[in-house]
Amino acid sequence: QEPLVESGGGLVQPGGSLRLSCTTSGSIFSNYVLGWYRQAPGEQREVVALITIGSTSTYGDSVKGRATISRDSAKNTVYLQIDDLKPKDTADYYCNASWGMRVHWGQGTQVTVSS
Repeated sequence: QEPLVESGGGLVQPGGSLRLSCTTSGSIFSNYVLGWYRQAPGEQREVVALITIGSTSTYGDSVKGRATISRDSAKNTVYLQIDDLKPKDTADYYCNASWGMRVHWGQGTQVTVSS
């Protein structure tokens, strides 16, 4: 079983919104910093948003003011919502769980922003 299971990608029009979900085990959810990264073709992977166990969040400059990361302890799920999507948001989005040297990655979900 994959430790991180993502869903919610797809084709979105510019100006629209999307919400990505990442579900994990209770152990990972309770102990790891959870986050989202993205990688566009030909680009390096970059951080989109991170959220701690205490729900402190940080955002990458590229989405600051447009993104919200949240976590639902009842569902062991972390969400990423991005509003006012732009073509430059097109990328593969990856869920990440980190705790010291322990790191898990999801399989990635593709987001395409295009009219």
